[in-house]
Amino acid sequence: MKLITTLAILSIAAGPALAQRPTADQLATKKGPLSIQPVQHGSVVLTWDNKTLYVDPAGGAEAFTGLPAADLILITDIHGDHLDPKTLEGIQATKAIVVAPQAVADKLPAAFKERVVVLRNGERTDQLSISITAIPMYNLPEDSASRHTKGRGNGYVLAMGGKKIYFSGDTEDIPEMRSLQNIDVAFVCMNLPYTMDVNQAAQAVLAFKPKVVYPYHYRGQDGLSDTGAFKKTVNTANGKIDVRLRNWYPGT
Repeated sequence: MKLITTLAILSIAAGPALAQRPTADQLATKKGPLSIQPVQHGSVVLTWDNKTLYVDPAGGAEAFTGLPAADLILITDIHGDHLDPKTLEGIQATKAIVVAPQAVADKLPAAFKERVVVLRNGERTDQLSISITAIPMYNLPEDSASRHTKGRGNGYVLAMGGKKIYFSGDTEDIPEMRSLQNIDVAFVCMNLPYTMDVNQAAQAVLAFKPKVVYPYHYRGQDGLSDTGAFKKTVNTANGKIDVRLRNWYPGT
């Protein structure tokens, strides 16, 4: 009874974000299961080999209530839906290593600057038995007026337990994404005018053929992108790609 009461209080305190958080998926790896927990918008939490990794924790610490403390944090870009100092300071992350591009490192809260590993596009680091490679993410055409200029932010490919996990960050249908190989799980953005539209995202996925793809980061100026149309386009052309639709916007 005490446990049930405690969980009920925790759920109420966390609000709609916790109550409607999608169930975590499990992926078998050579070193045990990898738990994949969608949180919101571009925020994802992975738990593997007794380690917990947060990707772009943003939007309020309450959305992460009940999740394990972060051992590792990846941040893709300087925009507030990726780099959110208030959320960083509110989650359990007092000992977490942060991997980020230089533009993000420059803007981190002081306590996190002491624990940051800076990666430029194309560079790699090994942290907590996870290989992390920074992948370009940018808008087309490439120019100084772009919302996401090439080299400022990072997408990431993680190698863990014999599996490769890709996070697109904010990008369009760029050659560096299309040329990815042997990706087991991909998280791919689709929101105009910031990244790409549904068809661009689908064509990119059909080019690099991940085994599993999650459309994420799909809220744009005109509301939520049609992820159902994304799934239909991908699976009409390639029925072997497992397109997983999850609710990344609790409360909507």
